[in-house]
Amino acid sequence: MKASPFTAATVQKIATLAHIPITDEEAGELAHGFTTTMDVVDKLGKVDVKGVTPTSQVTGFENVFREDEIDSSRMFTQEQALANGKRTHNGFFVVDQILDE
Repeated sequence: MKASPFTAATVQKIATLAHIPITDEEAGELAHGFTTTMDVVDKLGKVDVKGVTPTSQVTGFENVFREDEIDSSRMFTQEQALANGKRTHNGFFVVDQILDE
């Protein structure tokens, strides 16, 4: 599957959605870079990997698991947790709303 080339307009739209300010020049450079990256991804997708064992990690490290135990001696009570809160109500912290576009 061949990826469509990115355009500066597409990059500007993505930047707007992500609230990232970019110039028209940057949009052009990023469009070129994104298109190049997607071309490489397309080439990788065409590589024959039949018979190749998948590799999940190469360091040899193993994850160490432990039981998730509650240490009650290290827990705050609700009152202790709220003690330094500037504003609380019915056992919760009260904070101002932040609603922007």
